[in-house]
Amino acid sequence: MAKQERAVRTRRIFLEAAAEVFNEYGYDAASISVILERAQLTRGALYFHFTSKETLAQGVLDEAVTTQGFTPQTYKVQEWIDLALLLAYRLPREPLLSASIRLSVDPKARALFSTRWPDWIQLSLDLLVAAKERGELQPHADPATIARLCVGAWTGIQLVSSSLPQEPDLVSEISEYFALVLPGITVPGVLAKLDISPHRPERLLNQPSAGQDPPDTP
Repeated sequence: MAKQERAVRTRRIFLEAAAEVFNEYGYDAASISVILERAQLTRGALYFHFTSKETLAQGVLDEAVTTQGFTPQTYKVQEWIDLALLLAYRLPREPLLSASIRLSVDPKARALFSTRWPDWIQLSLDLLVAAKERGELQPHADPATIARLCVGAWTGIQLVSSSLPQEPDLVSEISEYFALVLPGITVPGVLAKLDISPHRPERLLNQPSAGQDPPDTP
């Protein structure tokens, strides 16, 4: 058991080191040598877990779709909001998540590995379909369109924010985005009860019941 735990820990160290290097240099300029230096582990240990820079990048992308901090809520629309706010809160603090965005917008990496955006769209769609079935969305609101456009908008907000001289807080930016979007898609009775506060993701992560499993939708 101890050997298995060490192997899991070692694999994680390599993924986090690779993520830091991809963030700093981009995929093309990142090298195995720099990743090894960052990880402070041997080349043999690296190749036990990953055979190349390509498999390291794929490993980083495999960590991209995460629901840590998610807890079931009264409204499915709130769950959808929570996923976006939680990701915005965690991304600047977790190199694996920010590296997954960097790899997704890198043309060469995207051609090699594709992206996890379809997975985020599907996760959003599942929650929005459930919200529509429960009467939380306005009649004209199409879950597939909302899921697709909002994942694109979230990514664009993150990319623009990170490029500004005085980088704004990403959670606050996503909170403002929901303030603009929700009145057009959510029924008034539900809209009044939704929490889009930029402080919400930190509260969710500090709850004892905060989990890491994908949310179930009926």
